[in-house]
Amino acid sequence: MKILVIGGTEFVGRAFVEHALASGHDLTLFHRGRTNPDLFPQAEHVLGDRDGGLDVLRGRTWDAALDTCAYVPRLARDAAQALADAVERYVFVSTCSVYPDEKTPGLDETAALWDPSPFADSEDVTDESYGPLKVLCERAVTDVWGEAGCLIVRPGYIVGPHDSTDRFTSHLVRAARGDRFLAPGPPQLPVQGIDARDLGDWMLRCIEGGTTGIFNAVGPAPSMAEVLDDAVVASGREGEPVWVDADFLLERDAMDELPMWHPRPEEAGMMLFDPARALAAGLSLRPMASTIRDTLAWRLPLVTSEPMRSGLTIERERSLLDAWASRTV
Repeated sequence: MKILVIGGTEFVGRAFVEHALASGHDLTLFHRGRTNPDLFPQAEHVLGDRDGGLDVLRGRTWDAALDTCAYVPRLARDAAQALADAVERYVFVSTCSVYPDEKTPGLDETAALWDPSPFADSEDVTDESYGPLKVLCERAVTDVWGEAGCLIVRPGYIVGPHDSTDRFTSHLVRAARGDRFLAPGPPQLPVQGIDARDLGDWMLRCIEGGTTGIFNAVGPAPSMAEVLDDAVVASGREGEPVWVDADFLLERDAMDELPMWHPRPEEAGMMLFDPARALAAGLSLRPMASTIRDTLAWRLPLVTSEPMRSGLTIERERSLLDAWASRTV
C-alpha cells in the first residue's frame, strides 16, 4: 500500500513508519525536517509545513493517510480536506483527553465529550484547552470523511522508546539509578500507558483491514509499585523505593514534577480508560515490563548527553526525600 504520514519521524509516527516499512509498504513522510530528518532513508520525504504548506501534496494519491500531529481544528480540517480525493482511508490520532470526566474509571467511546465552544476561536493549546480542541479536531475530520468513513484513534498516555516527553521515562530512570529514590504514593495507584510500537502496529493493521470508527487505544494499567519494581529489575541495580505520601507531595507542589501520577480521587479515571473495543478490533498489547525494559535500554545511555525533559531533578528529589525523612522521624 502507498501510505502518507503527516509527521512520521517522532515517537508515534516513527513507530508506525517502522512497522509499515517492515511490512513492505510504500511510505511518504510529510514533515518540516526538524526532528530526526535522517530517519528512514528508504521512505520518500516531502518537506513542508502543514500550516499553509499542503499544496506540495496536491495532484498525488495514496491508499491511506495518517495524521499524527494536529492539535487545532483548522489544521486538522485543512489536511482532511486537502486529502479528501487523494486517499481512500484516513486515520486521525486524537486523545482520551476529549473526555471531561476524569473521575469515573472505565470510560468507553460512548462517554460524553468536552463542550469545546469556549475554545472555538482559539489556537492556544494549554492544559485547559487541549481536550476541547481535540474534540474540534475530530469534528473537523468527520465533517469531511463522515463518522464511519475514517478511523479516530484516542490514546491515553503513550509510552516506550523514543518518547520525546520523558513523562513515563522519568519514573523509570529514577528507579534505575541504583540507590534510594522517591516513589510517589499510593503504591497501588494505576499507571496506564500504551507502547507506541503497539499503537503503531495496530493502526497499520487497521489501515490494511479498512477498519473505521472511534477507538480508545489504551494499554495495561499496572500499579505504580509494579512499574517501579519492574524498572529496578530491568536496570539490574539495587534501587530502593521510598514511598512518599501523596498529600505530602501535593502540599509541596510536586504534582507537575511527577508526570503520569494522578493521586487525587477526582482524577482516578485518567489511568483506567476502557480498551475493549480496540482489543476486539485486534489491538495487541505487550506486557508493561517489556516496555519498561526496552525504554530503559534506549534512555539510560542518553541521560548524560540528553537531560531528562520532565520529572524531578536529582536536587529536587533529594530535597523532598530529606523533608519526608524529617517529617516521619
